[in-house]
Amino acid sequence: MKKIILSLIIIATFIGCGAYGFSGVNTNADSIQIDFFPNQAQLVEPVLTQRFTNDLQDLYTRQTNLTLTNSKADLHLSGEITGYRVTPMSGTADQTAAQNRLTVTINVRFENRLNEKDDFEKNFSFYADFAANAQLVGGVLETALDEIIERITQDIFNATVAKW
Repeated sequence: MKKIILSLIIIATFIGCGAYGFSGVNTNADSIQIDFFPNQAQLVEPVLTQRFTNDLQDLYTRQTNLTLTNSKADLHLSGEITGYRVTPMSGTADQTAAQNRLTVTINVRFENRLNEKDDFEKNFSFYADFAANAQLVGGVLETALDEIIERITQDIFNATVAKW
């Protein structure tokens, strides 16, 4: 008897979740188009555009059942990288920077062809701090971009299909 009740609870839980997946996605869309995000910032990091676009596409294909297409998709993401800047964050006693901050800003246009009230254009931005005596190349740059891109892509994902 306990097995039957437990089975009914599990079945009711999955039925109650409806179109939701384990990632919290609730969409009737079948396809998504994610355009290349060109770098239009004053300071350009060459690897950023390709890396950001690929990571964004990977996130949607890994966490949803949406098919990635090149045109006429139910959901459409486009935009551009508008900011890439390094600023000093904290000072030392001799008035030099102890820490620098890399900030990346991305302008995103989202179009939901199934529900136009979900459409938006919005800036997403995040940062990573690094030691002032470190050069923003190699592993330091890689680590900073990993942190920034992961956060921005997740924020975009949440704003578009997770509705968080």
